Amino acid sequence: MPKPIIAIPADIRQFDGANWHAAQNQYVSAALKVADVMSFIIPAFEEGNDTDAILDRVDGVIVSGSATNVHPSLYGAVATEADGPFDPARDATTLPLIRRAIDRGIPLLAICRGIQELNVAMGGTLASEIQEQPGMWDHRKPQHADRDIMYSIRQDVIIAEGSCIARYLGAGPVPVNSLHRQAISRTAPRLQVEALAEDGTIEAVSVIDAKGFAIGVQWHPEYWAETDKPSRALFEAFGDAVRAYVAARG
Repeated sequence: MPKPIIAIPADIRQFDGANWHAAQNQYVSAALKVADVMSFIIPAFEEGNDTDAILDRVDGVIVSGSATNVHPSLYGAVATEADGPFDPARDATTLPLIRRAIDRGIPLLAICRGIQELNVAMGGTLASEIQEQPGMWDHRKPQHADRDIMYSIRQDVIIAEGSCIARYLGAGPVPVNSLHRQAISRTAPRLQVEALAEDGTIEAVSVIDAKGFAIGVQWHPEYWAETDKPSRALFEAFGDAVRAYVAARG
């Protein structure tokens, strides 16, 4: 059986004065080496993409992390300079892709910015600069030249008993590498909270009554997917869901 193919929406990045449609290696590598699926990088355009035509050609979707944030206008807030940077082309690509993947039962794994996009796509809101709120930890990425230190596993999330993600990681505390300054504020009506940080930050969600695998995590399982047991388990579960989708589709 050929390897399944998943979609990973691109970010818009500038190199040498030119705009590039880019995806980080850590996501496509974890997909290939751990989930055992190949990736198509989907160009990010503010208009012109045919979402269903994309989904007709893939067997799953990973919505990756990014240095940019979802534009606040998409969840009814007024944007400030502190909310940026933004990537409107990515927003316009990912939000319809998320909604239609869920509608069609196509396996979906949303990571970091991806969980925030999932929440906004389903009608929720986000909070910015959460480290400035009383009682909240500083979840931001450490400033260090060594990416292994930047992405180090340094905090626990508490996975809810009986949750979808508990099937793969078990319930209770799980050590993760959660690196962010934005987070879910109001959870979308169709999302179930799956895990919390000790300060109450929402760290994982699932789609209620989803036809297939539809999970979002705020942390970065892709970075240590080859060596960290919980990270590997999550990517393996996604890969299994993709293969089950292929088999059911026939």
